[in-house]
Amino acid sequence: MVDDAFGSTDFDVVVVGGGPSGCSAGVFTAMYGLETGIFDRGNAALRRCAHLENYLGFPAGIDIKAFYDLMHAHAEEAGCDIVSDMVESVDRTEDDSAFVVETQDGRRVSAKKVVAAAWYDGEYLRPLGRDAMFEHHDHHGEEHEHFDPEYSDEDGRTPIDGLYVASPSGQRSVQAIVAAGQGAHVGRCVLEDHRHEQGYPGGVAEHYDWLRPDAEFSGEWGGRDRWREWFENEAEDDHDVDEERFVELREQYIDRVFEARVSDTAVEERSERGLRRLVETLGTDRVLDALDTRKIVEYVEGEESSNLDST
Repeated sequence: MVDDAFGSTDFDVVVVGGGPSGCSAGVFTAMYGLETGIFDRGNAALRRCAHLENYLGFPAGIDIKAFYDLMHAHAEEAGCDIVSDMVESVDRTEDDSAFVVETQDGRRVSAKKVVAAAWYDGEYLRPLGRDAMFEHHDHHGEEHEHFDPEYSDEDGRTPIDGLYVASPSGQRSVQAIVAAGQGAHVGRCVLEDHRHEQGYPGGVAEHYDWLRPDAEFSGEWGGRDRWREWFENEAEDDHDVDEERFVELREQYIDRVFEARVSDTAVEERSERGLRRLVETLGTDRVLDALDTRKIVEYVEGEESSNLDST
């Protein structure tokens, strides 16, 4: 236990591990507005992969360095701070008000919530849960200790308030695309708990805002009264939020819904920006090298010839 008492924290959320699960969780928490730091300098299993071939959206696969560049650029675009440093320990303050994260390079930061997303092991969490976090098994006559993948539930929540585990998470950690989904799910659970702490009742706390086109706000859904009706119908009746706070939370929720409204013009602008960021992240020269003009012409001519033959 660390005896410092923080009046405020450096981060709302610290994510330990900058792989698919960690970056995915960070994107969700940062986009919601939580100050999120991703600490990444570990022995990631994915970096030992020769070529990533089964991640949806890359028809011919993608090389690992490019994939990491894209993940980290996405997390930064969402608002995450990516810190190139390895976390060595996570503990609580003496008054149990925050987590203290200490790193290999001597950093010492505080956080309200911590998401473990480092594949290599969970040894850095030992100050929090001691031996209860680990399991022992015999392998060829030798005893080995590993972080227990069942220490957290399937939503990533643990017996320690504010601590979540996105990885290691058993078989959900062994494929990049599944790990990313697990990280996103845990990130949403962090947001759900955060909203509960703000007072949002069950039934609405778990709803995460997403961008909506103008068409979604046609007719009755274009006015706040319909959204107020929806909120009140979805909110569980057994909440203990007083009426004044309930109304305040309801209006905040509706504000966020309307802030997420995107015009057709804005959709086009976002699409163009998305492609530009993709090229910027990979590097213009690298993209142009891949788009060998001669090969493209040969491919197109071949396709045209094939189509003519088939007719």
